[in-house]
Amino acid sequence: MESSIGATEGQERPTLAYALLTDLYQLTMAQGYWACDKLDEEACFHMFFRETPFKGGFAVACGTSQLAEMIDGFHFSEDDLAYLGGLDAPGGGKLFDPAFLDYLRDLRLSVDVDAVPEGTMVFPMEPIVRVTGPIMQCQLLETALLNCVNFQTLIATKAARVCLAAQAPVAEFGLRRAQGAGGSLWASRASIVGGCASTSNVMAGKMFDLPVSGTHAHSWVMAFDDELTAFREYARIFPKNCVLLVDTYDVKQGIENAITVGLEMRAAGERLSGIRIDSGDLAWLARYARERLDAAGLTDCGIVLSNDLDEHTIASIRAQGAQVSSWGVGTKLACAYDQPSLGGVYKLSATRMPGDERWTGRLKVSEQSAKLTLPGVLDVRRYVWGDGKLAGDMVFDVNEPVNAEGVIIDPADILRQKRLGELSYRTLLAPLARDGASVLSAEERSATSARERTMAGLEELDESQKRLLNPHSYPVGLEEGLWHRRARMASDLRGCRGVV
Repeated sequence: MESSIGATEGQERPTLAYALLTDLYQLTMAQGYWACDKLDEEACFHMFFRETPFKGGFAVACGTSQLAEMIDGFHFSEDDLAYLGGLDAPGGGKLFDPAFLDYLRDLRLSVDVDAVPEGTMVFPMEPIVRVTGPIMQCQLLETALLNCVNFQTLIATKAARVCLAAQAPVAEFGLRRAQGAGGSLWASRASIVGGCASTSNVMAGKMFDLPVSGTHAHSWVMAFDDELTAFREYARIFPKNCVLLVDTYDVKQGIENAITVGLEMRAAGERLSGIRIDSGDLAWLARYARERLDAAGLTDCGIVLSNDLDEHTIASIRAQGAQVSSWGVGTKLACAYDQPSLGGVYKLSATRMPGDERWTGRLKVSEQSAKLTLPGVLDVRRYVWGDGKLAGDMVFDVNEPVNAEGVIIDPADILRQKRLGELSYRTLLAPLARDGASVLSAEERSATSARERTMAGLEELDESQKRLLNPHSYPVGLEEGLWHRRARMASDLRGCRGVV
């Protein structure tokens, strides 16, 4: 299989063959569309999520850089087709028609894709990605698209929460416990998008042009006859990158040994960058270490804390008065430890026949009101108060008039309404691909540029919406006309009148 490993972000590099990164039913439906002569029928699908992750007040969009790569690399190889041709149907015979596989051999995408830029604050029930084009092609993109955006949005959001709690640089180093090589690579990138200052993942650093960081582990100390010798040797070899891990044996003695080395480095014209504590009562030990370092005159020596940290633990440590210069966060960030999935979905919202200009809205009603989807070709207006803070989001149909007063209605409760019409706004979805080819520039694919958007987006949120516990909910609503159209469609479909 082709590999995407080997070049920095924004440069030309081989891409993965994504066509088989899908669920089988996408391919059986594709053959169904082919057999039903629906190949020229156009569709519009949207990807969105229903609940904000981690019980928080926001999410950080991420994953569209990989989505652009996926679209550019989408094709069925001869090996892919041979594999599909060998699949048996449960009832006997081959699952796929050879003529359909011949069609896939020459298939090239012609879809248009629009998405919110990575680093954008996003909220429940609003489209993050919109795909329009031949219905079969839109269907074939579903699984891989969700795989890209669900996971990376989850990790970027977790990183943003951790960084908000830390109020100091955060290094991501979850590689050793992440879900495989692929998961770790994209988790490292998403962590940078979410706000982390660096990653320990060297391959991710190379692939995506990310800042990398790291010093030494306990094994370095254990490899020498005594801790002081280990520290001195490390300082000798890496005088410009010297953070000493002080908890291999006894933290207090480790701090004293680090102070000895720090004073020796100062006498030689160098500086001990910091000490790291990776076990014990981190809040108490950080305060103790600060006192000892300051007493020795090493006021410029930082304290780095690690050890199964997350945003809640970090907030608690800071609340106890610990002065921490940077944090190392691994497992609970790279694995999204407390919520393994975003739960984003990809739903058909409109179709039209060849030659038609007008779209027909499509709606999934379901037995659960929470799973009622949205019809139409959708976008999001983001309204802004005069002070630059976000006022609310309107989901609207780009092909229908928008209420002049900017009325938004909660998707689940008509009594929850807000008027935003006099405020300035911007729309969120931007071109990602046109006619089956990505249009993102190198800057738009850059994780560090996305990180800047994340920082700017967080500044636009009210402080109450960034609380770790019980955040104030951000207002997202449907444009008034869209709300009522959806209600009429749901009523008609429940009445078995068919498609509206």
